Amino acid sequence: MLIVGYCFGIRSERRLCEEVHLNLAYRWFCRLGLEGDVPDHSTFSKNRHGRFRDSDLLRELFETTVRRCIDEGLVGGEGFAVDASLIKADANKQRWAEGSETVDWSAMAETRRSVQEYLDTLDDAAWGAAREVKPKFVSRSDPTAQWTGAQKGPCLLRLRHQLSHRYEQCQHC
Repeated sequence: MLIVGYCFGIRSERRLCEEVHLNLAYRWFCRLGLEGDVPDHSTFSKNRHGRFRDSDLLRELFETTVRRCIDEGLVGGEGFAVDASLIKADANKQRWAEGSETVDWSAMAETRRSVQEYLDTLDDAAWGAAREVKPKFVSRSDPTAQWTGAQKGPCLLRLRHQLSHRYEQCQHC
């Protein structure tokens, strides 16, 4: 069902369940048939925030799917693309520490494998001038937030979100 939501831009899980309930093509794709019950919208959030939170099951499913697509010749993975967004941070502007003050960065140790691999690549000596940059100020409520300005707009507390994926022109397209 989530694939239907991603492909058709249905961001709300409630709306996704309604659409799958009403649309026969979506029901067919999800193998629900005419009589099948559509899962409750809360099932998605319960799985995301509970059952699969500390599991690599979804990552393994994704990697298996990509591997099968490569094996079937649907994708090759020779290209690489990166997209980044600035997301408004939910951080208190009044709770800052000096950049020289020691801050507990233990959350970084819990970073998932792909993010850690990306960070390791950036830190790799082959990139040349990689060096540690200490921020002038660090948020105590959200250490990942940074003062950021973009497009001549005001400086705001933001999180940097980056998405990267490999791509190749499909020979069947």
